[in-house]
Amino acid sequence: MTEAVAIEAAVSPLDTLFVKELIKQWRAQDTHGAWEGKTDAMLLEPYIITKEQRREMPIIGDPDPETLWRLELFFNAVGLSIERRTGVMVSPMMKMSHEGFGRLVLMAGRLIVVNKQLRDVHRFGFVSMESLAEEGEKYVTAGTGMIEQFPEVAKYG
Repeated sequence: MTEAVAIEAAVSPLDTLFVKELIKQWRAQDTHGAWEGKTDAMLLEPYIITKEQRREMPIIGDPDPETLWRLELFFNAVGLSIERRTGVMVSPMMKMSHEGFGRLVLMAGRLIVVNKQLRDVHRFGFVSMESLAEEGEKYVTAGTGMIEQFPEVAKYG
């Protein structure tokens, strides 16, 4: 058991399935090649918000378009990661108020595989790259589990 933990700890967050999909999402948005010189870690920097940065943010605030875009790319990467693991197409749907409250669902057929209530979206981010990878993988694992539990609903919706 100790070996498995050591091996798992040795894997870089950038090598997880979810983070690789997230990086692909970002690279696909670069239609003019402006980010070709950026490393993968540099592309994901906007997701990292330190505790100090979070303290400086207002508790209530409207999310800017860039933050909403990052949120959308995050959950698109979750959906694509679920697709890679299961072979079942997953579609996102997000409804957001201008105040940063809303809901995001990922659907496979007629099955809701991820259902996330969103609030305080203007503060969306993670304390570290490891935290980003863990949270994404958590959603991927949950969504994959739903499809495995209800394959007939997911595949033939």
